[in-house]
Amino acid sequence: MAWKIIAVFRGFGKVILLLGFLYFFVCSLDILSSAFQLVGGKMAGEIFSDGSLLSNPLGGLMIGVLVTVLVQSSSTSTSVIVSLVSSSLLTVKAAIPIIMGANIGTSVTNTMVALLQAGDRNEFRRAFAGATVHDFFNWLSVLVLLPLEAITNYLYHLTNVIVKSFNIKSGDDAPELLKVITDPLTKLIIQLDKKVINEIATGNEAAKNKSLIKIWCETFKNVVMVPLLLPGKHAFVDVSLSDLSIGLILLALSLMVLCTCLILIVKVLNSGLKGQVAAVIKKTINTDFPFPFAWLAGYLAILVGAGITFLVQSSSVFTSAITPLVGIGVISLERAYPLTLGSNIGTTTTAILAALASPGNTLQSSLQIALCHFFFNISGVLLWYPIPFTRLPIRLARGLGNITANYRWFAIFYLIFCFLLTPLAVFGLSLAGWPVLVGVGAPILLVLLVVLVMRVLQARCPQVLPKKLQTWDFLPLWMHSLQPWDGLVSLLTGSCCQLRRCHCSRCWEQDEDQEKFSQQFPSSKEYVGKENVR
Repeated sequence: MAWKIIAVFRGFGKVILLLGFLYFFVCSLDILSSAFQLVGGKMAGEIFSDGSLLSNPLGGLMIGVLVTVLVQSSSTSTSVIVSLVSSSLLTVKAAIPIIMGANIGTSVTNTMVALLQAGDRNEFRRAFAGATVHDFFNWLSVLVLLPLEAITNYLYHLTNVIVKSFNIKSGDDAPELLKVITDPLTKLIIQLDKKVINEIATGNEAAKNKSLIKIWCETFKNVVMVPLLLPGKHAFVDVSLSDLSIGLILLALSLMVLCTCLILIVKVLNSGLKGQVAAVIKKTINTDFPFPFAWLAGYLAILVGAGITFLVQSSSVFTSAITPLVGIGVISLERAYPLTLGSNIGTTTTAILAALASPGNTLQSSLQIALCHFFFNISGVLLWYPIPFTRLPIRLARGLGNITANYRWFAIFYLIFCFLLTPLAVFGLSLAGWPVLVGVGAPILLVLLVVLVMRVLQARCPQVLPKKLQTWDFLPLWMHSLQPWDGLVSLLTGSCCQLRRCHCSRCWEQDEDQEKFSQQFPSSKEYVGKENVR
């Protein structure tokens, strides 16, 4: 009897520890966002202030990606876009590609979180796939919907009809449920005046010399209802350091806390999810409804993802929180995908509520931009989820997870290439004009299309190809394999990053079920064995 009481108290203790680590994890994400805004916020405002750069759809898209990566907050970049539209410095049509770019940029956070699980190959394989399924969904949606919007302006016309059809009036501020919990701690560390970024973006030259760090804050109102400004109470209010210096300090501290909390969260989850408990939880989360309602489970997951994201008001927090669960095998990639799609939708509903709180003269444009964001994600879900064979993000993310598990350095290359080099290159070409952009981009796209078609033919029906083209062996090894590059990276870094494993889906499933659960959950071997037989 005594051991049962001890087990119960131990279980409660683990739950309390998990909630505590999760709280500091979320707070560290908030501080991380503030740090990025201190480091790159003014630069982001200056980028937005040049209206000529935003008129090109591709240039606007890449600016949205870069600015959101800089400030680590799609909410901040979206609010700046709304301010520009409200000030008539940017049209709604020109703002739509930037909104799409912000949608891409916000997915970098959980991809960086996945890097923290690189210590275990199988955890990293699953975690990186679970994180990058968000990236692939956003990139593929933009690949289809940006040209469609440029040709038809369907998002603009659809949202314009909705805004004009309803007599929408200004409402209350969007609820800040998560902020109520995290603000008592984060506001003791740093408080930012985000209006400075908006002022720089709208062309206020004096704002360039202002600090983003809040020195005075509105605390209460006196008898005649006049706001009173009192000195701000946070750790950096009287520190004589530049915004960049404070941003770098907070960046280092928040990353350290983030890494520590994530490691401890994974350890607590691993210690609590053992044996039959792990099998039951995994089966409950990943099991579909009985036939003929099996298809409803995915849509329920979308609703759950949207609802939780609406409550916490941050898609980055939600997707970063489920990434470790995907890594340890509790949530499958197939279930994480609809949860991520729901999170994408949920984060736009809070933007709609925030737009409803805008003044009457800017309400229509603010709401239209928020609705464009909402219907862009709805369109992406309709493209890449309802029909199983269109769920390309799952297959692409699983393949990338296999590659990065074998070549850890490729994960860093992927982040830099997709979220920095590619946006910078396309943005630079767009500045040179459409002839240069088309002249350079068209041949690259043609080569990629030919490679894609050949890859599909090699996998599906190689007999239609000449014998020499049925494999990539006719090319030098460095052009179709990462092995030579892995040797070069190992030589340069002095570390052995390579772990030779097969990249097929069967090895993914065996590594995911048999290896992981047989090592960490010994008593669930029988369950895993049955799953593998299936």
